[in-house]
Parts: sequence; C-alpha cells; structure tokens
Amino acid sequence: MAAAVQYYGTGRRKTSTARVFMRPGNGTLTINRRVFEEFFPSEALRTQIKTPLVLTETSDKFDILATVAGGGVSGQAGAVRLGIARALVEYNLELRKALKAGGLLTRDARAKERKKYGMAGARKRFQFSKR
Repeated sequence: MAAAVQYYGTGRRKTSTARVFMRPGNGTLTINRRVFEEFFPSEALRTQIKTPLVLTETSDKFDILATVAGGGVSGQAGAVRLGIARALVEYNLELRKALKAGGLLTRDARAKERKKYGMAGARKRFQFSKR
C-alpha cells in the first residue's frame, strides 16, 4: 500500500512554532487535535490563517493538521499561516509567486526585545534623581 501524499511546512512567529501537515481532503482544519473554530475563537485570526488557502483557491482541496506550541494566540495564528503557505509551495511551486506577492512567505521577525541591565525594561529607564 502506498503512503498517503502529504505536504509539510514549518511556521514561526514571535515565540510560537507551528508544524503544518497538508493532505488531500475536503478542507478540514485541525489544530492540536482540536476543532479549528474552537482553538481560534476570534474571527480575525481565523481569517488570517485561511488567507493563503483563499489566495490560492485551495481551501476545499486539503485537510490541514497543525501542531502549535509556544506564544499566545496571535503568534500561533501567524505561525500556522506561514506553515500553510510553505506547505502550499511544497505542493505546487507555481503558487509561490501569488503567495510571495501577498507577503505570506515572509517570516515576521518582530519579537520582544530583551531587557537590558540598569534599565526598567528593554528601553525604559529608571527615574533620574539629581539628589
């Protein structure tokens, strides 16, 4: 028996990491073995995640299984989106141009800046005292 065709993409955003597996199917999205709508209750985040599928018109062609770890819901949504986009490129290299034009293949490098010594935070300083 031949192994089922599967496409894989890794996505990262802030401190979140998503492993995305795409298999031919009818458009089911499962995240950490939970229903997509249950895992991401916000409509804005759900729309953000579905962007690569809508852009390439492949939303009903694949079942997506994603495993996300780390960060918060916003970072996880961004990680899943990048993972889906990368998996779509693995499936069909011709989709790369459309995804690249939509800015979906670029890893968002913004992350929290580290706190520095002698300061209250990354940039905020302690109150200056003259005397």
